[in-house]
Amino acid sequence: MPRRHASAAAAVALLTLASVAACGDGNNAAADDGKLTVVTAFYPLQFLSERIGGDAVAVSNLTKPGTEPHDVELNPRQVGEVANAKLVVHLHGFQPAVDAAVEQEAKDRAFDAATVVEMLPMSADKHAGEEDGAHAGEEEAHGGTDPHVWLDPVRYATIADRLAERLGQADPAHAADFTARAAALHTELDQLNAEYAKALTTCQRRELVTSHTAFNYLASRYQLTQVGITGITGEDEPSPQRLARVAAEAREHGATTIYFETLVSPKVAETIAREVGAQTAVLDPLEGLTGTGSDYFSVMRANLAALTTGLGCST
Repeated sequence: MPRRHASAAAAVALLTLASVAACGDGNNAAADDGKLTVVTAFYPLQFLSERIGGDAVAVSNLTKPGTEPHDVELNPRQVGEVANAKLVVHLHGFQPAVDAAVEQEAKDRAFDAATVVEMLPMSADKHAGEEDGAHAGEEEAHGGTDPHVWLDPVRYATIADRLAERLGQADPAHAADFTARAAALHTELDQLNAEYAKALTTCQRRELVTSHTAFNYLASRYQLTQVGITGITGEDEPSPQRLARVAAEAREHGATTIYFETLVSPKVAETIAREVGAQTAVLDPLEGLTGTGSDYFSVMRANLAALTTGLGCST
């Protein structure tokens, strides 16, 4: 994927510039107010860091709100933030530019969420990659695993626990506070998981037709079957053969809703919906927060409402 490779190359090129701006030695790891500086790669990791770190940390996010995070490019100032952070929280394989900056500037001060939970394989629907080689290229870029782990509240809770431990190593004076906040967050995530499990137990349909193959973890956790129109990044143009297959699948299972996400054009989902006589609805993969006043929990609960309606689940 050209844009993905360009992102990684751009990050490497910026590292030299950033070394001048940021000194690149990590010595300025404490914020001016004494807080622990934490740089996060994208929203779900920012949310965890802020909830667990509380007022002991100063958190910044490398992906601006409303921005598609897969192909984020870092400017010299951002690479400088990575170089000077006490801790960089990322998910290896999701954002090549961030991976490049971490590898060169903060390898010993990084928390990789992908290393603390079991990651699922990239292709989670039966048609992925059948028509062309696009998905094989994505698997290579992501190391063969699906990065959208935060959409499973159970795995997300485990990441929270491990992040609290890592923050405690970076700031032992606040380790107990980090642990307590993570425990409270874990309890909230357990409740969210229970809500999903109860609401999705009895549904008329279990085929989840989405514009973006991002819901592998959610589908796996709650015994749904994901049928994705486009690939893991949501940027690929599906072939006519794939559109035909997805439409046939939707008809076979009586799908009444085709889901699209907030950061990608709904046109492909609308095409399938027209073809099969279905409606469209938003299912947010939470890669970048877009709604003012919303957070991880409010978006996940909005997703659950959209699922129960679209799949015909009894309440």
